[in-house]
Amino acid sequence: MNLHAQKKDTLNGSHEKDSVKLDFVARMQAFAKRSSKSSAEEFAADKAIISQIKTFDEIKRTMQKAKIYLKANLDTPGTKLELEAIDKDFAIAGDGIFTNKGSAQTFRNLTASSKILSELLNKANVRKIKLDTRQGELNNFRYQLDSLMSEPALFKFPTDSATLMKYLQKIKVLAYETNPVDSSLKLASNNVQTLLNQVNMTVFKLQSSLEEIESYQKDMANHTYKREFDNIWAPATYSRPFGEILEFSKTKGLLTLSFYAENNAGKLIMLLLLVVTSFVYLRSLRNIYRESNLLKPDFDGQLVLRYPVLSAILMVLSLFQFFFISPPFVLNVIFWSVSCGCLTIIFNKYVNKYWMRVWLIMFVFFLISAMGNLVLQASRIERWFMLLVSIFGVVVGLIILMKGQREKLREKWIIWSIAFMVLLEFIAITANIFGRYNLAKTLFIGGFLNVVIAILFLWAVRLINEGLFLAFNVYSGQDRKLFYLNFEKVGKKAPLLFYVLLFIGWLVLVGRNFPSFDYLSEPLQNFFTQERILGGYTFSIYNLVLFIAIMLISVIVSKVVSFFASDGQFASGKENKHERQGIGSWLLLVRISILCIGLFLAIAAAGIPVDRITIVLGALGVGIGFGLQTLVNNLVSGLIIAFEKPVNVGDIVDIDGQGGKMKSIGFRSSVISNWDGADVVMPNGDLLNAHLINWSLGGNRKRMSITIGIAYDSDLEKCRQILIGILDNDQRINKNPGPVVQFEQFSNSSIDLRIYFWTKHIGDIPATKSDLIVAIADAFKTNGIVIPFPQQDVYLHSPEKPDPEKTDL
Repeated sequence: MNLHAQKKDTLNGSHEKDSVKLDFVARMQAFAKRSSKSSAEEFAADKAIISQIKTFDEIKRTMQKAKIYLKANLDTPGTKLELEAIDKDFAIAGDGIFTNKGSAQTFRNLTASSKILSELLNKANVRKIKLDTRQGELNNFRYQLDSLMSEPALFKFPTDSATLMKYLQKIKVLAYETNPVDSSLKLASNNVQTLLNQVNMTVFKLQSSLEEIESYQKDMANHTYKREFDNIWAPATYSRPFGEILEFSKTKGLLTLSFYAENNAGKLIMLLLLVVTSFVYLRSLRNIYRESNLLKPDFDGQLVLRYPVLSAILMVLSLFQFFFISPPFVLNVIFWSVSCGCLTIIFNKYVNKYWMRVWLIMFVFFLISAMGNLVLQASRIERWFMLLVSIFGVVVGLIILMKGQREKLREKWIIWSIAFMVLLEFIAITANIFGRYNLAKTLFIGGFLNVVIAILFLWAVRLINEGLFLAFNVYSGQDRKLFYLNFEKVGKKAPLLFYVLLFIGWLVLVGRNFPSFDYLSEPLQNFFTQERILGGYTFSIYNLVLFIAIMLISVIVSKVVSFFASDGQFASGKENKHERQGIGSWLLLVRISILCIGLFLAIAAAGIPVDRITIVLGALGVGIGFGLQTLVNNLVSGLIIAFEKPVNVGDIVDIDGQGGKMKSIGFRSSVISNWDGADVVMPNGDLLNAHLINWSLGGNRKRMSITIGIAYDSDLEKCRQILIGILDNDQRINKNPGPVVQFEQFSNSSIDLRIYFWTKHIGDIPATKSDLIVAIADAFKTNGIVIPFPQQDVYLHSPEKPDPEKTDL
């Protein structure tokens, strides 16, 4: 049998693939691809729908905001009216400079016009900023709508025809709603741009005019001695009716005054408040001196108390006028004229008649020169007027210097100011004659002004010094350095520092009339106003000085309040003293409020950022944690006392054996006047933690007792009736609860009894107790009741002497 084991297996040979299995896989893969593509398309469609919905909502919100913003219509009529008013005021300011120029410019006219144009430029810039802001907002709305309407998601249309038709309808409605808003925005933007163009032209015109005026001022300052006109006797080359010059000068002067008053309304109100405060202070001081019979009939050394309201106006105006930066001359004239009027009334029947006439003559010269200085354009009439007045001034000044009764002059420095006036007026005469008009006018007003300012300042310093000295004489508070001035060094003659400040103030006020003053003082102004950088903080010396000045004023005001509220000299009668104590009880809170308000005002005025304050507070927190616990404890205790009021100013207290009356409650410590007359300064922390006995909280009552001993054979009931009668007859003893008489014990030589009674006021206890002892002793003596005293009988026993006869030898 043949075997074929080596032959190939025909069963394992080539065969056809399984077509059924291959078709199933291909279909599944194709299905997967279709599903993936479909899912991706559906995801993209869903994403587009979400983005479209979000875009539609954003477009609607933007349109709503735009509609609301467009409802707040721009004050187009107001802007146009203000531009017309600016043009009108510009024409007034330019009179004598850009129109009706004349032969030369005048310093006072340039200064007045510069102030007006600066104010007009500020108003125009305010309008410009508002228009720029509105234009930016309008453009921002248009940009937002355009960017939203250009969103790519809006242009991804759905594939379904029905859905596509609905979406196109939605797009159509959105376009219909957006179109009027976009048109309104475009129209509003065009209107704003038109107004903005007008405002920009006005700003440019004002800026260029200011630059031109500044050029005139600089040229005038650099050529002070330059001739502007021919000699005074030469014919005029330019003539303008003098009445017309007066009219435009008055209009321009009132315009500068109104602008300045509007911008400095806060300072004017503060000025009024300071006058009222000073008047209240001086009137209170006058009442003290009148009630104490210290007021002299001739007011020698007490002139400040003669007319408190006039003295207050004079002192405040003399000092506070320096807080007004670059005021118009007309405002200065008002301040100086009012001050001169007040001083004239104060002088009446006080100064020598001769020097009273001299003062009145100088006052009249000042008024004439001030009115002349308000004339803003040169004229031949004014030049002759200035010449005649200057000649009269020189003649009068020389007569005063040669024949004046100097021994009767109370302020010797006035002679030097009169001599300086003569010198300035003589130079003014020469300059006027030879055509140096601006120099002549500056010296003309400067000569008479120097005398008036010197007299006003000298007497203002004198009155301030008198006010401080008189307050020192009657002030009984524990702080002898009110306002940080040592009253003990204040006498009839003012301190040298006052006169130094007086000279500086006189120099500033007189120097303002010279064209070169602004340029000479510019480096100093730049030093104070230039911004400096320290780390990340920007500051200027002016801001720091302003901060310190406001805080100093706050401290002074708080001390003035303390002076009026806590000092007993300002109260007369029990009722007034009770009211004063009521005020004193709130004194700490009032002082804290004043200092807090001052601090916030100082921070706001100095422009200190709030984040810097938080850094300072953080540093203070670290300091408190390390070493200021005691100080903070006392400060917080002071606040707790101020709010809870366990004790008030004027209360009668007992604290750890320290008895007396609360004199003041301060920030860190309080003062108690004990019965020996000493002032005990106690930290508020100790005061709050001590076992405080406040007799005033109980109505200032206190129960007292007196122990009396009577003889054993006395009629006890009769003693009781006698004592009850004495106690009932004393009006200082309360009847409810009434007095009590109690028998206490049998002593060695007497029967002890004790009387208990309540006094109506704790202050009556010593006198009441003393009077009761006297009355009881007299009553017992009259009724034969013996008050025994301790006694002892001493018996001496001696031994018997021996009988000598019985003595054994």
